[in-house]
Amino acid sequence: PIPSLKREMRNLSEECNLEPVTVSMAYVYFEKLVLQGKLNKQNRKLCAGACVLLAAKISSDLRKHEVKHLIDKLEERFRFNRRDLIGFEFTVLVALELALYLPENQVLPHYRRLTQQS
Repeated sequence: PIPSLKREMRNLSEECNLEPVTVSMAYVYFEKLVLQGKLNKQNRKLCAGACVLLAAKISSDLRKHEVKHLIDKLEERFRFNRRDLIGFEFTVLVALELALYLPENQVLPHYRRLTQQS
């Protein structure tokens, strides 16, 4: 299910006109959670959604209505409640130890792959 979740993350990000670098950052956050063993059947969609939301907030200068639109899309695509997403966003932030700014060498491989695919 992880590759299909990443595909959903990418598709949703494209629908919301997020930059490939934002998707790349969301992938890195998501993979860090996987490696920490934080994902399970119940929370994997929430994890994916929270990673996209955090990446969008940190790497794009989104306006309030754009954040709302993104949350609407996440809720629709991953079929979870926005209240759960907002609460889980903080859980993910803590799991990532607030380290949302990533070194280039972690983001670049995903970025290259994404830009070559499109």
